[in-house]
Amino acid sequence: KLAAWRASVQPAAPAPRSAGVLARLSEREREVLDRVAQGASNKEIARTLAIAESTVKIHVQHLLRKLEVPTRVHLAVIARDRGLL
Repeated sequence: KLAAWRASVQPAAPAPRSAGVLARLSEREREVLDRVAQGASNKEIARTLAIAESTVKIHVQHLLRKLEVPTRVHLAVIARDRGLL
C-alpha cells in the first residue's frame, strides 16, 4: 500500500520512447532545450537567441511533442539526465 501511495504522490518523469529522439533535434531545438533546462523564460530565451518569443513557444511545443513529455520541467529533467547541461 505504501509503495502504491508513494507512486501516486511522486510520479516519475516520463522518458521519451527513444533516446534517439534527442539526436534528431534541430540545432535550434537543442539551444532552446538547453535554456529551458537552465530555467530561462520564453522571453529570456528569445532575447538570448535573437528570435521572437512566439518562435520560442513553437520550439518548446515541438520539444514537448518530440520528447513526449507534458511540461517544461520534464524537458529540463530529460536534458539533465542525458547530460545536455
